[in-house]
Amino acid sequence: MSSTITTIPVRLGFTPATAAIDDPDHPGLRRAGPRTSGPYGTKDVELHTCTATDLAQDPAVAPDLFGLGFDTVDLTPLDDLQQTLRRVAAAGRIADDDAALVRAALDGAALRCSSGATATVLHIADEGFIMRSSGPNRRSVTRPESTDMNDHGAATSVHADQDVYGTPLRQVMDGRAPSLLRHDSPDGHNHDASLMLANLWIPLQQIVQPLVLADPRTVDRRRHQLRYGLPTGSFLERDDDMAINDIWTFLHDPDQRWFLRSEMDHTSAYLFNTLSAPHGACTLPGEDVAERCFLALADAEAAVADGDAAALVEALAPAADVAVPAEATPALQAAIEAMASVAATARRDPTTTCGEGAEAWTATSRAARDRVIRRSLELRLVVSVAA
Repeated sequence: MSSTITTIPVRLGFTPATAAIDDPDHPGLRRAGPRTSGPYGTKDVELHTCTATDLAQDPAVAPDLFGLGFDTVDLTPLDDLQQTLRRVAAAGRIADDDAALVRAALDGAALRCSSGATATVLHIADEGFIMRSSGPNRRSVTRPESTDMNDHGAATSVHADQDVYGTPLRQVMDGRAPSLLRHDSPDGHNHDASLMLANLWIPLQQIVQPLVLADPRTVDRRRHQLRYGLPTGSFLERDDDMAINDIWTFLHDPDQRWFLRSEMDHTSAYLFNTLSAPHGACTLPGEDVAERCFLALADAEAAVADGDAAALVEALAPAADVAVPAEATPALQAAIEAMASVAATARRDPTTTCGEGAEAWTATSRAARDRVIRRSLELRLVVSVAA
């Protein structure tokens, strides 16, 4: 089965409208209230079905850093970086040594954008280099607490990572950030600067929970964009005056439009404006089916480890006769079909699967499940953009 659908209904999390309050420090604007869940929290997130264009299937859309606030960059010329990313992808975690190699490969690099622009890396921030992971249908696959760069989950709601007028940019740039950095904010903008504080988002694999970015022309910043103070004590070491990171959350509006790329690996990356670009992880049609197969195979692997053929057959029942939605992306369709095939093999001969075929089947099952774990790396950069 294959899909040629270019516009996909995805599920996205937003700050509820009931959480928006007047901003006493910015008259006429609003902020997220004190009980609002942050962009990685699970409480009080309002889910909406939104329209997203799959850039992997619709070449008519041309993203660009200055127009839409994001672009894709080609990482294939950076041989050392590709070698490191392959190693990190295989390990499923990033170690300090590999992080240092990634930084070294990107330092001073001239990144070629799909629009034809060049973004030259002038600085890589000390903080903000992390690996995010998520299972299908928002299923957590990380430890309860993040450990340095690892065990960070995907974003649960739409946000933008930094307020150009707020902490910590106000302190570290002595208030000059709005005049030096390109941005769009509810209370100001800078469309002249060629300097950009940008996120480099590198997908190691992203069949599920892909990153989505807004079409900024469909976002009313004064109505939809809310200031939010994000506590950083659990994942960053900062002085007390910068412990609260000023970012943005967003309200949903049915006229907003979104972009994603369903076919993407570490040979390319998103580069987007940290100060302005609304983004988050979305749930694709079919991720509920992928989750069901994922869990069934995990239970089946446990049964095989116990050598229990009856428990194996019972565990695989949820993966039988799966129906893949027509709106599922081609990559997700293929991943679901692969898991269903692994399950069917075990159902046909549970005795052999639990016996002499146990090791080979378990390895195949784990590989099939691993395909539907989204992993990505992200870094914070200062870049100079030249058309």
